[in-house]
Amino acid sequence: MYFGNLETVPYTKRTHWILLSKTLERQLGESEFEKMKAHFKGKILPPIHPQSVRIRMISKEIIDALQRGLSNEQVWSDVGYASAHVTGFEGHTERETLKSLTDASADGKEESGWHKEDEILDDSWVQQSRKKGHEKGPATSHLDGLNWEVLVVNEPVVNAFCLPGGKIVVFTGLLEHFKSDAEIATIIGHEVGHAVARHSAEGMTKNLWFAILQLILYQFVTPDIVNTMSSLFLRLPFSRRMEMEADYIGLLLIASAGYDPRVAPTVYEKLGKVTGDSALRDYLSTHPSGKKRAELLSQAKIMEEAFTIYKNARSGRSIEGFL
Repeated sequence: MYFGNLETVPYTKRTHWILLSKTLERQLGESEFEKMKAHFKGKILPPIHPQSVRIRMISKEIIDALQRGLSNEQVWSDVGYASAHVTGFEGHTERETLKSLTDASADGKEESGWHKEDEILDDSWVQQSRKKGHEKGPATSHLDGLNWEVLVVNEPVVNAFCLPGGKIVVFTGLLEHFKSDAEIATIIGHEVGHAVARHSAEGMTKNLWFAILQLILYQFVTPDIVNTMSSLFLRLPFSRRMEMEADYIGLLLIASAGYDPRVAPTVYEKLGKVTGDSALRDYLSTHPSGKKRAELLSQAKIMEEAFTIYKNARSGRSIEGFL
């Protein structure tokens, strides 16, 4: 059971153990997406809204970059929109539609210190993981035949996420703070990175083992102490590692899509300031601090790798992509 459920994460080549089947994972993501559409009914921007078109185009470029990296090439349909389907103007591309809509609208008028084991983006960690996972190809079957959909919700929430099954949700509150396409691509790339690495399914598997361990410790230690120690030393560090792995995957995705990866560190620093950064976040939060994420992404080899991919993509030499 153990060896039959071992998988290699694309891009980082980290090996992880997942019990949840790919089919069930996708069904859970799609079910949650339907609940979200019902919950935010009336607040979902229509498909022809400039921001909807823009987010869908950025998402498609990232998904296309991911597609080029798959070992078995497949045909992916255009990124769909979660609300009622509305076609653009006849004879116009999405970018032309966006430009005309936008024009029409315009006319109307010091932290320090963290645990070394948390540094999942460390250069040596990346190289070690890739060496271990070299013989076994990355697991990509969970990305086969996904019906990618985008939902833009008119809510002042600074957030975005990608559910299993290729369901991307972006809140307009995020667009108030991040204006450029590269900034938005960085955040969407990070969220898609979670889906690529199957972090939701891995989290469910890990939580099962955490629960078993807690039940054993309950026999010897009071539940309050067990719960606190489990959160501090197991759940939160694991969550932060997944976030940093998604940062790295997202960095390579946006570079492959032709977005300048040098923007990414500033995005995470800004995100940290917007959400209220603190040195304690490196220990007491599900997400690392923005400063830490920026420093890890700025490491010479990691950024050099991403920038090389970006230059090749811009010059048209990265048509095959990679995983």
